[in-house]
Amino acid sequence: MLNDIYQALDPVAFTIGSFEIRWYALGYIFGIIIGAFVFYRTAKRWDIRFTIDNILTILIAGTLGIILGARLGYILFYNLDYYLANPAEIISTSVEGMSFHGGVIGLVIAAIICARLLRMPFLSIGDLVVISAPVGIFLVRVANFINGELWGAPTDAAWGVVFEAAGSMPRHPSQLYEALLEGLVMFVVLLILSRRVPPRPRGFFVGLFMLLYGIFRIAIEFVREPDAHIGYLLGTDWLTMGMVLSAPLVIAGIAFLIFAQTKRLPQKGSRGKTSN
Repeated sequence: MLNDIYQALDPVAFTIGSFEIRWYALGYIFGIIIGAFVFYRTAKRWDIRFTIDNILTILIAGTLGIILGARLGYILFYNLDYYLANPAEIISTSVEGMSFHGGVIGLVIAAIICARLLRMPFLSIGDLVVISAPVGIFLVRVANFINGELWGAPTDAAWGVVFEAAGSMPRHPSQLYEALLEGLVMFVVLLILSRRVPPRPRGFFVGLFMLLYGIFRIAIEFVREPDAHIGYLLGTDWLTMGMVLSAPLVIAGIAFLIFAQTKRLPQKGSRGKTSN
Protein backbone atom coordinates (compact mmCIF):
# COMPACT_ATOMS: atom_id res chain seq x y z
CA MET A 1 0.00 0.00 0.00
CA LEU A 2 2.64 2.53 1.04
CA ASN A 3 4.88 1.43 -1.83
CA ASP A 4 2.03 2.02 -4.30
CA ILE A 5 1.56 5.54 -2.90
CA TYR A 6 5.28 6.28 -3.19
CA GLN A 7 5.50 5.05 -6.79
CA ALA A 8 2.72 7.45 -7.76
CA LEU A 9 4.45 10.50 -6.26
CA ASP A 10 6.39 13.10 -8.24
CA PRO A 11 9.19 15.08 -6.55
CA VAL A 12 8.14 18.08 -8.64
CA ALA A 13 5.06 19.73 -7.15
CA PHE A 14 4.37 21.91 -10.18
CA THR A 15 6.11 23.86 -12.92
CA ILE A 16 5.94 27.45 -14.05
CA GLY A 17 7.21 27.50 -17.61
CA SER A 18 10.58 25.75 -17.42
CA PHE A 19 10.94 26.42 -13.69
CA GLU A 20 10.28 23.44 -11.40
CA ILE A 21 8.92 23.82 -7.88
CA ARG A 22 9.82 20.75 -5.85
CA TRP A 23 8.14 19.43 -2.72
CA TYR A 24 11.49 19.67 -0.93
CA ALA A 25 11.63 23.44 -1.41
CA LEU A 26 7.98 23.78 -0.41
CA GLY A 27 8.73 21.81 2.76
CA TYR A 28 11.25 24.46 3.81
CA ILE A 29 9.03 27.36 2.75
CA PHE A 30 5.86 26.21 4.50
CA GLY A 31 7.84 24.92 7.48
CA ILE A 32 9.22 28.43 8.01
CA ILE A 33 5.86 30.15 7.44
CA ILE A 34 3.84 27.83 9.71
CA GLY A 35 6.66 27.79 12.24
CA ALA A 36 6.62 31.60 12.36
CA PHE A 37 2.88 31.51 13.09
CA VAL A 38 3.37 28.98 15.92
CA PHE A 39 6.24 31.12 17.26
CA TYR A 40 4.05 34.24 17.32
CA ARG A 41 1.04 32.53 18.89
CA THR A 42 3.16 30.92 21.62
CA ALA A 43 4.91 34.21 22.39
CA LYS A 44 1.54 35.94 22.65
CA ARG A 45 0.24 33.23 25.00
CA TRP A 46 3.34 33.72 27.18
CA ASP A 47 2.80 37.49 27.10
CA ILE A 48 6.13 38.02 25.35
CA ARG A 49 5.87 41.11 23.23
CA PHE A 50 7.20 41.25 19.69
CA THR A 51 6.77 43.97 17.10
CA ILE A 52 6.41 43.13 13.42
CA ASP A 53 10.05 44.18 12.96
CA ASN A 54 11.07 41.76 15.73
CA ILE A 55 9.28 38.87 14.04
CA LEU A 56 10.80 39.68 10.65
CA THR A 57 14.28 39.93 12.16
CA ILE A 58 13.95 36.51 13.79
CA LEU A 59 12.37 34.98 10.67
CA ILE A 60 15.08 36.23 8.29
CA ALA A 61 17.95 35.39 10.65
CA GLY A 62 16.50 31.98 11.43
CA THR A 63 15.96 31.13 7.76
CA LEU A 64 19.52 32.09 6.82
CA GLY A 65 20.88 30.24 9.84
CA ILE A 66 19.02 27.04 8.98
CA ILE A 67 19.90 27.02 5.27
CA LEU A 68 23.56 28.07 5.60
CA GLY A 69 24.11 25.91 8.67
CA ALA A 70 22.48 22.86 7.08
CA ARG A 71 24.57 23.22 3.93
CA LEU A 72 27.87 23.87 5.70
CA GLY A 73 27.09 21.14 8.22
CA TYR A 74 26.67 18.59 5.43
CA ILE A 75 29.95 19.69 3.86
CA LEU A 76 31.90 19.50 7.13
CA PHE A 77 30.28 16.43 8.69
CA TYR A 78 29.49 14.22 5.71
CA ASN A 79 31.52 15.00 2.60
CA LEU A 80 34.45 17.35 3.33
CA ASP A 81 36.96 15.61 1.06
CA TYR A 82 34.65 15.86 -1.94
CA TYR A 83 33.98 19.57 -1.48
CA LEU A 84 37.65 20.36 -0.89
CA ALA A 85 38.31 18.76 -4.27
CA ASN A 86 35.26 20.41 -5.87
CA PRO A 87 34.81 23.82 -4.15
CA ALA A 88 32.42 25.07 -6.84
CA GLU A 89 29.90 22.45 -5.68
CA ILE A 90 29.64 24.14 -2.26
CA ILE A 91 27.12 26.61 -3.66
CA SER A 92 25.30 24.00 -5.73
CA THR A 93 21.52 24.43 -5.84
CA SER A 94 21.05 20.65 -5.71
CA VAL A 95 18.34 19.51 -3.30
CA GLU A 96 20.86 17.09 -1.81
CA GLY A 97 23.47 17.95 0.76
CA MET A 98 21.74 19.37 3.84
CA SER A 99 22.46 18.37 7.44
CA PHE A 100 19.93 18.76 10.24
CA HIS A 101 22.68 19.00 12.85
CA GLY A 102 24.34 21.79 10.86
CA GLY A 103 20.98 23.52 10.63
CA VAL A 104 20.67 23.39 14.43
CA ILE A 105 24.07 25.03 14.84
CA GLY A 106 23.12 27.72 12.33
CA LEU A 107 19.82 28.32 14.11
CA VAL A 108 21.55 28.64 17.49
CA ILE A 109 23.93 31.26 16.07
CA ALA A 110 20.97 33.11 14.55
CA ALA A 111 19.10 33.03 17.88
CA ILE A 112 22.12 34.44 19.72
CA ILE A 113 22.40 37.28 17.20
CA CYS A 114 18.66 38.02 17.47
CA ALA A 115 18.82 37.98 21.26
CA ARG A 116 21.53 40.64 21.22
CA LEU A 117 19.74 42.76 18.62
CA LEU A 118 16.39 42.60 20.42
CA ARG A 119 17.92 42.77 23.91
CA MET A 120 16.06 39.79 25.25
CA PRO A 121 17.21 36.47 26.75
CA PHE A 122 18.65 34.02 24.26
CA LEU A 123 16.89 31.07 25.89
CA SER A 124 13.46 32.72 25.63
CA ILE A 125 13.93 33.05 21.88
CA GLY A 126 15.37 29.54 21.76
CA ASP A 127 12.38 28.06 23.57
CA LEU A 128 9.96 29.69 21.14
CA VAL A 129 11.98 28.58 18.12
CA VAL A 130 12.20 24.90 19.10
CA ILE A 131 8.46 24.67 19.79
CA SER A 132 7.81 25.67 16.17
CA ALA A 133 10.75 23.81 14.58
CA PRO A 134 9.16 20.31 14.42
CA VAL A 135 6.67 21.62 11.83
CA GLY A 136 9.50 22.15 9.37
CA ILE A 137 11.14 18.85 10.31
CA PHE A 138 7.91 17.01 9.54
CA LEU A 139 7.41 18.65 6.14
CA VAL A 140 11.04 18.27 5.02
CA ARG A 141 11.18 14.59 6.04
CA VAL A 142 7.99 13.91 4.07
CA ALA A 143 9.66 15.67 1.13
CA ASN A 144 12.72 13.42 1.59
CA PHE A 145 10.36 10.46 1.20
CA ILE A 146 8.82 11.91 -1.96
CA ASN A 147 12.33 12.50 -3.34
CA GLY A 148 13.26 8.86 -2.66
CA GLU A 149 16.33 9.79 -0.62
CA LEU A 150 17.67 8.98 2.87
CA TRP A 151 15.97 5.57 2.72
CA GLY A 152 16.15 2.87 5.35
CA ALA A 153 17.68 -0.59 5.54
CA PRO A 154 16.12 -3.56 3.72
CA THR A 155 12.95 -4.93 5.30
CA ASP A 156 10.28 -7.54 4.70
CA ALA A 157 7.65 -5.50 6.55
CA ALA A 158 4.36 -4.90 4.75
CA TRP A 159 5.06 -1.16 4.63
CA GLY A 160 8.43 -1.57 2.93
CA VAL A 161 9.05 0.73 -0.03
CA VAL A 162 11.12 0.11 -3.16
CA PHE A 163 13.23 3.20 -3.80
CA GLU A 164 14.52 3.06 -7.36
CA ALA A 165 17.91 4.57 -6.53
CA ALA A 166 18.43 1.92 -3.80
CA GLY A 167 17.71 -1.13 -5.95
CA SER A 168 14.78 -3.52 -6.10
CA MET A 169 14.66 -4.54 -2.43
CA PRO A 170 11.90 -3.06 -0.19
CA ARG A 171 13.30 -0.76 2.49
CA HIS A 172 12.18 0.92 5.68
CA PRO A 173 10.60 4.32 4.90
CA SER A 174 12.87 5.86 7.55
CA GLN A 175 12.03 9.35 6.29
CA LEU A 176 8.44 8.84 7.48
CA TYR A 177 9.62 7.41 10.80
CA GLU A 178 11.54 10.65 11.30
CA ALA A 179 8.58 12.75 10.17
CA LEU A 180 6.40 10.99 12.74
CA LEU A 181 8.77 11.04 15.73
CA GLU A 182 10.98 14.10 15.15
CA GLY A 183 8.13 16.07 13.61
CA LEU A 184 4.61 15.19 14.70
CA VAL A 185 5.29 13.60 18.12
CA MET A 186 7.77 16.28 19.17
CA PHE A 187 5.46 19.07 18.04
CA VAL A 188 2.51 17.70 20.00
CA VAL A 189 4.59 17.18 23.16
CA LEU A 190 6.20 20.63 23.03
CA LEU A 191 2.96 22.41 22.13
CA ILE A 192 1.01 20.78 24.96
CA LEU A 193 3.71 21.62 27.51
CA SER A 194 3.94 25.19 26.18
CA ARG A 195 0.33 25.80 27.16
CA ARG A 196 1.07 25.50 30.86
CA VAL A 197 0.49 28.66 32.90
CA PRO A 198 2.85 30.11 33.98
CA PRO A 199 5.26 29.02 31.22
CA ARG A 200 7.95 26.52 32.09
CA PRO A 201 11.32 28.09 32.96
CA ARG A 202 13.68 29.52 30.41
CA GLY A 203 15.67 26.85 28.55
CA PHE A 204 13.27 24.00 29.35
CA PHE A 205 12.00 23.62 25.79
CA VAL A 206 15.48 23.92 24.27
CA GLY A 207 16.60 21.06 26.51
CA LEU A 208 13.56 18.89 25.83
CA PHE A 209 13.83 19.44 22.08
CA MET A 210 17.50 18.42 22.03
CA LEU A 211 16.88 15.40 24.24
CA LEU A 212 13.90 14.09 22.27
CA TYR A 213 15.45 14.72 18.86
CA GLY A 214 18.71 13.04 19.87
CA ILE A 215 16.93 9.96 21.22
CA PHE A 216 14.56 9.65 18.25
CA ARG A 217 17.32 10.16 15.67
CA ILE A 218 19.63 7.61 17.29
CA ALA A 219 16.79 5.05 17.41
CA ILE A 220 15.87 5.59 13.76
CA GLU A 221 19.52 5.34 12.67
CA PHE A 222 19.34 1.60 13.47
CA VAL A 223 16.98 1.16 10.49
CA ARG A 224 18.27 3.99 8.30
CA GLU A 225 20.87 3.27 5.65
CA PRO A 226 24.07 5.31 6.25
CA ASP A 227 25.47 7.54 3.51
CA ALA A 228 27.19 5.26 0.97
CA HIS A 229 30.45 7.25 0.97
CA ILE A 230 30.67 7.07 4.79
CA GLY A 231 29.09 3.76 5.74
CA TYR A 232 29.24 2.47 9.31
CA LEU A 233 31.92 3.85 11.61
CA LEU A 234 34.76 2.23 13.59
CA GLY A 235 34.36 -1.11 11.83
CA THR A 236 30.90 -1.74 13.30
CA ASP A 237 27.73 -2.75 11.48
CA TRP A 238 25.52 -0.28 13.37
CA LEU A 239 27.32 2.97 14.35
CA THR A 240 26.51 5.85 11.98
CA MET A 241 27.50 9.49 11.64
CA GLY A 242 23.93 10.44 12.54
CA MET A 243 24.32 8.68 15.89
CA VAL A 244 27.64 10.35 16.58
CA LEU A 245 26.21 13.80 15.85
CA SER A 246 23.03 13.14 17.86
CA ALA A 247 24.70 11.90 21.03
CA PRO A 248 25.92 15.40 22.02
CA LEU A 249 22.35 16.66 21.57
CA VAL A 250 21.14 14.16 24.20
CA ILE A 251 23.85 15.29 26.62
CA ALA A 252 23.21 18.98 25.92
CA GLY A 253 19.46 18.45 26.28
CA ILE A 254 19.88 16.92 29.74
CA ALA A 255 22.20 19.79 30.74
CA PHE A 256 19.67 22.41 29.59
CA LEU A 257 16.85 20.67 31.47
CA ILE A 258 18.90 20.57 34.66
CA PHE A 259 19.78 24.25 34.21
CA ALA A 260 16.15 25.20 33.59
CA GLN A 261 14.84 23.30 36.60
CA THR A 262 17.64 24.54 38.86
CA LYS A 263 17.69 28.24 37.94
CA ARG A 264 13.96 28.47 37.14
CA LEU A 265 14.39 31.74 35.22
CA PRO A 266 11.02 33.08 34.03
CA GLN A 267 10.33 33.59 30.35
CA LYS A 268 10.95 37.22 29.53
CA GLY A 269 10.17 39.21 26.38
CA SER A 270 11.25 42.49 24.86
CA ARG A 271 9.61 45.75 25.63
CA GLY A 272 7.57 47.51 23.00
CA LYS A 273 4.22 47.67 21.35
CA THR A 274 2.64 44.29 20.73
CA SER A 275 2.16 43.58 17.04
CA ASN A 276 -1.37 43.07 15.74
